[in-house]
Amino acid sequence: SQRVYGNSVTDYINNADTRTALHIPEDVPAYEECSSAVGDNWHYQEEASEWIYKVLKTNGIKMLHYSGDTDAAVPTYGTRRWIANLNWSMKSAWRPWYTAGTEGSQVSGYVEEYDGLTFATIKGVGHMAPQWARQAVQGLVTAYMHGEPY
Repeated sequence: SQRVYGNSVTDYINNADTRTALHIPEDVPAYEECSSAVGDNWHYQEEASEWIYKVLKTNGIKMLHYSGDTDAAVPTYGTRRWIANLNWSMKSAWRPWYTAGTEGSQVSGYVEEYDGLTFATIKGVGHMAPQWARQAVQGLVTAYMHGEPY
């Protein structure tokens, strides 16, 4: 199998000592990154995780949602659709953002801001954006957290 950044976390979680320390029963299968396996207790939730954004907004929590713009698993189009379903007013229209806030550099993605949520795309990467565009994602998240331009 292909090694990607983050497999050290998988190795750590599946380590016998870690599983013991975390009280993970022996009958629980090993952790797999992006596994499609689900247990018998799985149930379908129509609204998915949409409800949590409303709860977080109500409690004044600042939210950033980002997505790789070539993500076939969770495509940007679908994310923009559920954000539209929130019916939150737009504060800032779709615009390019740049790593480290320097407009002379390469466009790192696009961003739009709503009352309660900022949505950004990461240019040229898919579902594992933090692995394949580490500098851009780190720059975006750091700037967002510190209220700096991006």
